Amino acid sequence: MWKTLFERQSRLLPGRACDAFVEGMKDLPIGPEQIPNFEQLSEALMKRTGWQVVAVPGLVPDDVFFEHLAHRRFPSGQFIRKPDQLDYLEEPDVFHDVFGHVPMLMNPVIADYIQAYGQGGLRAKKLGMLEKLARVYWYTVEFGLVRQAEGPRIYGAGIASSATETVFSVEDDSPNRLRFDLERVMRTRYRIDDFQESYFMLDDLDELLELAHIDFAPVYERVASASEYDPGDVLATDSVITRGTGRYHAAKKQA
Repeated sequence: MWKTLFERQSRLLPGRACDAFVEGMKDLPIGPEQIPNFEQLSEALMKRTGWQVVAVPGLVPDDVFFEHLAHRRFPSGQFIRKPDQLDYLEEPDVFHDVFGHVPMLMNPVIADYIQAYGQGGLRAKKLGMLEKLARVYWYTVEFGLVRQAEGPRIYGAGIASSATETVFSVEDDSPNRLRFDLERVMRTRYRIDDFQESYFMLDDLDELLELAHIDFAPVYERVASASEYDPGDVLATDSVITRGTGRYHAAKKQA
């Protein structure tokens, strides 16, 4: 199963994944032959960005997840999907976690950002703002796009580990591609059952460093009572990179 998934994504990602993902993959002890050894992955990560990969049986409680990230430990599922889950499973497995996330952890910006997210998650939970912060993770670490000279490129693990969403996210005319804005993202719901209706794009990964160092408290105050947006909404205030047709999700609703 690992070999099937690895080879399929390796064919799809060139020209669609961002440079940082491609570089991270080249520098890791990872290939199609076998599921990577977590100790070897951790050794490579530790030398580059001080991260390590730790095995978990599945989804872990929020406190545990944030505690791991805050201390530069990335929790990875220790199971792999079954053949009938080749294209989609709701609970992240070892392919999603290792193939999707670990290459980007070789990038110092992403490494610092995800650690800051773990620290921020512990605070957000105490403030009752976890749902808002989770949307930031979703639309960046999981389903983020970044602008390169050649066009939109993938850095989010949820896209990078999915064959169908890899193509859909950067080439299909259906989804919206919007300029990333922190408060806009915090107010936007997302899809967990299908492709995203909107993707938020950074001009540069370095923008995530700003998010790693800002004080979220006043942001939470502003968004706490603000209205929320559906995944496919496009606002007059949005910086629109690509206005989607919505064709894909409209067809699903009719069906």
